[in-house]
Amino acid sequence: MTFAKGGFVYIITNKHHTVLYTGVTSNLAARIRQHKEKKYPKSFSARYNTDKLIYYCFFPTIMEAIEEEKRIKAGSRAAKIRLIESMNPEWNDLWEEIKAW
Repeated sequence: MTFAKGGFVYIITNKHHTVLYTGVTSNLAARIRQHKEKKYPKSFSARYNTDKLIYYCFFPTIMEAIEEEKRIKAGSRAAKIRLIESMNPEWNDLWEEIKAW
Protein backbone atom coordinates (compact mmCIF):
# COMPACT_ATOMS: atom_id res chain seq x y z
CA MET A 1 0.00 0.00 0.00
CA THR A 2 1.43 3.40 -0.95
CA PHE A 3 0.91 6.48 1.21
CA ALA A 4 2.51 9.38 -0.71
CA LYS A 5 4.79 11.41 1.57
CA GLY A 6 2.79 11.16 4.74
CA GLY A 7 3.65 9.53 8.02
CA PHE A 8 2.36 7.19 10.68
CA VAL A 9 2.25 7.47 14.42
CA TYR A 10 2.26 4.08 16.08
CA ILE A 11 2.27 2.51 19.52
CA ILE A 12 3.85 -0.83 20.29
CA THR A 13 3.89 -2.77 23.54
CA ASN A 14 5.41 -5.88 25.08
CA LYS A 15 3.78 -9.24 25.79
CA HIS A 16 2.28 -8.16 29.13
CA HIS A 17 1.35 -4.61 28.04
CA THR A 18 3.52 -3.07 30.75
CA VAL A 19 5.55 -0.86 28.38
CA LEU A 20 4.19 1.49 25.71
CA TYR A 21 6.46 2.90 23.00
CA THR A 22 5.22 5.66 20.68
CA GLY A 23 6.99 6.22 17.39
CA VAL A 24 6.68 7.91 14.01
CA THR A 25 7.67 6.64 10.56
CA SER A 26 6.99 7.13 6.88
CA ASN A 27 6.99 3.35 6.27
CA LEU A 28 4.99 1.55 8.95
CA ALA A 29 5.45 -2.04 7.74
CA ALA A 30 9.23 -1.67 7.41
CA ARG A 31 9.54 0.01 10.81
CA ILE A 32 7.48 -2.59 12.66
CA ARG A 33 9.49 -5.33 10.95
CA GLN A 34 12.63 -3.67 12.37
CA HIS A 35 11.10 -3.72 15.85
CA LYS A 36 10.09 -7.39 15.51
CA GLU A 37 13.55 -8.39 14.24
CA LYS A 38 15.28 -6.24 16.89
CA LYS A 39 17.39 -4.63 14.16
CA TYR A 40 18.77 -2.16 16.70
CA PRO A 41 19.51 -4.41 19.72
CA LYS A 42 20.42 -1.54 22.06
CA SER A 43 17.27 0.46 21.31
CA PHE A 44 14.52 1.04 23.86
CA SER A 45 12.09 -1.18 21.97
CA ALA A 46 14.57 -4.07 21.76
CA ARG A 47 15.59 -3.81 25.41
CA TYR A 48 11.97 -3.83 26.59
CA ASN A 49 10.71 -6.36 24.00
CA THR A 50 8.12 -3.98 22.57
CA ASP A 51 7.18 -5.36 19.17
CA LYS A 52 3.40 -5.79 19.32
CA LEU A 53 1.71 -3.14 17.14
CA ILE A 54 -1.42 -2.03 18.96
CA TYR A 55 -2.18 1.38 17.42
CA TYR A 56 -1.38 3.35 14.30
CA CYS A 57 -2.71 6.38 12.49
CA PHE A 58 -1.77 7.87 9.11
CA PHE A 59 -1.21 11.59 8.56
CA PRO A 60 -0.94 13.38 5.19
CA THR A 61 2.47 14.84 6.06
CA ILE A 62 5.32 13.58 8.19
CA MET A 63 5.30 16.89 10.08
CA GLU A 64 1.69 16.28 11.17
CA ALA A 65 2.68 12.77 12.27
CA ILE A 66 5.61 14.15 14.29
CA GLU A 67 3.35 16.70 15.99
CA GLU A 68 0.87 13.94 16.92
CA GLU A 69 3.69 11.74 18.23
CA LYS A 70 4.83 14.60 20.49
CA ARG A 71 1.25 15.15 21.70
CA ILE A 72 0.80 11.45 22.51
CA LYS A 73 4.19 11.19 24.26
CA ALA A 74 3.35 14.21 26.41
CA GLY A 75 0.10 12.60 27.56
CA SER A 76 -0.51 10.22 30.41
CA ARG A 77 -0.50 6.44 30.19
CA ALA A 78 -4.29 6.56 30.71
CA ALA A 79 -4.65 8.83 27.67
CA LYS A 80 -2.54 6.43 25.59
CA ILE A 81 -4.69 3.50 26.72
CA ARG A 82 -7.87 5.38 25.73
CA LEU A 83 -6.35 6.10 22.32
CA ILE A 84 -5.32 2.46 21.81
CA GLU A 85 -8.70 1.13 22.90
CA SER A 86 -10.55 3.55 20.58
CA MET A 87 -8.98 1.67 17.66
CA ASN A 88 -8.08 -1.72 19.13
CA PRO A 89 -10.10 -2.57 22.27
CA GLU A 90 -8.71 -6.11 22.44
CA TRP A 91 -5.08 -4.96 22.09
CA ASN A 92 -4.58 -7.36 19.17
CA ASP A 93 -1.27 -7.30 17.30
CA LEU A 94 -2.10 -5.31 14.15
CA TRP A 95 1.02 -6.57 12.37
CA GLU A 96 -0.98 -9.10 10.35
CA GLU A 97 -3.09 -6.38 8.73
CA ILE A 98 -0.16 -4.17 7.71
CA LYS A 99 2.77 -6.54 7.03
CA ALA A 100 2.03 -6.88 3.30
CA TRP A 101 2.00 -3.13 2.62
